[in-house]
Amino acid sequence: MSKYEDYDDEELPKAMRKNNSRTKKKNKKKKMGLFGKTVIVLVIIIGILLAYGYWFLQDKMGKMQQVDINEDELGISDELSDNLSGYRNIAIFAVDSRSNELEAGNRSDGIIIASINNSTKEVKLVSVYRDTYVQIQGHGLDKITHAYAYGSAQLAINTLNTNLDLNIKEFVTVNFDSVAEAVEELGGVTINVESKEEMDNINLYIDETAKITGMSNKKVTTLGRQTLNGVQAVAYSRCRYTAGGDAKRTERMRTVLTAMTDKLKTKSIGEINSFLDKILPKVYTNITTGDILGLLPSAASFKITKSIGWPYETKGATLDRWYGVPVTLESNVSKLHQEAFGETDYVPSATVRTISNNIIQKTGYSK
Repeated sequence: MSKYEDYDDEELPKAMRKNNSRTKKKNKKKKMGLFGKTVIVLVIIIGILLAYGYWFLQDKMGKMQQVDINEDELGISDELSDNLSGYRNIAIFAVDSRSNELEAGNRSDGIIIASINNSTKEVKLVSVYRDTYVQIQGHGLDKITHAYAYGSAQLAINTLNTNLDLNIKEFVTVNFDSVAEAVEELGGVTINVESKEEMDNINLYIDETAKITGMSNKKVTTLGRQTLNGVQAVAYSRCRYTAGGDAKRTERMRTVLTAMTDKLKTKSIGEINSFLDKILPKVYTNITTGDILGLLPSAASFKITKSIGWPYETKGATLDRWYGVPVTLESNVSKLHQEAFGETDYVPSATVRTISNNIIQKTGYSK
C-alpha cells in the first residue's frame, strides 16, 4: 500500500494527486448525455400526445355539419360591433325537424342566445319567444320562429341582430331528437318537476317524442327533483300549456341546457368521447374547428350565471294569426342591454327604433 493513500488529493503534491477531475468530467458527460436523451424522449412523447390530441379533436369536430354564412348579411353595424366587443354571442336554434334536416324549411321552436363575457367567462342564456312579432328581412313583420324557415341560420341571425341590436356571427342548430339522445348519453339530467300540472303536460308530450325518437315512453310519476331520461327531458322542455305559457316553456329549455352542461362536466374522457361521437354528427354550425379549439382552454371556467326570457313585456295580438307583440320593441331592447351587457341607459339603434314604430303602427300597442 502506498504511504500516500490515506491523504486527500488536496493534501498531496500536485504530481502525486489522483486524476479525479478527468474522471468527474467523464461521469458528468455521461450523466448529461443520459439527461439530454431523456429530455429528447419526453419532448417526442409530448409532441406525439399533442399531435394525437389535435388529431383527436379535429376528428371529432369533423363529424359536425359545418356551413359558411355571409357575415356581411348578418345585420351587424360597426357601432354595435364595437359596443359588444367584450361579448361573444352565439345563437342556438332548436328546430322542429323530424329528421336530420337542419336547414331552411324548419321553424326554430327554440331560440337561445348564449352570451359569453370574454373577461369573466360568465355565460348568460337569453331565450327569445318563438311567437315574438319582429321585422324579418324580405318578409316584413312576422313571428321570429319563421325567420329560420325562410332563410335558415343566416336570416335567423340577421333577424336577431337587427331587432335586438346584437353582434351574433355564430350559431349552432340541433333538432329535438338529438337533444333526447344527448340527455340519454349523459345518463339523464336532474330536473325539478314543480307541479302536477307540469307533470301532466310532460306526459302529454312523452308519447309523441318517444314515437319520433324511437325511445322509451316511460311516464313521469312523481314531483320534485329527479333524473329525467332523454324523452322526458325533451317533453319537459316543450311544455307550453301550463301557467306561464311560452315564457315558462323557454325557461324549461334553458333549465335543460344548464343541467346538460353541469352533467357533462362530471364525465370522464371516455364518456365525453362517446358523447361526442353520437351527438356531433347531428350538429349544424358555422363555428370552425379552430374556434372550438380556441375555446377549450377556458371552457372549464365557463359558468352559466343568468337565465333571461325575452321580450320582457308583451301583448297578444291576433292579426292573420296570433303574435306576441313586444311592448315596445325599443324599451325591451333597452332593458335587455342593461341586464345582459351592463349598458345602463342604453339607447337602441335607429334600426330598432324604426322597427318598433312600425310594430306600434301595425298593432296600436304603444304601452
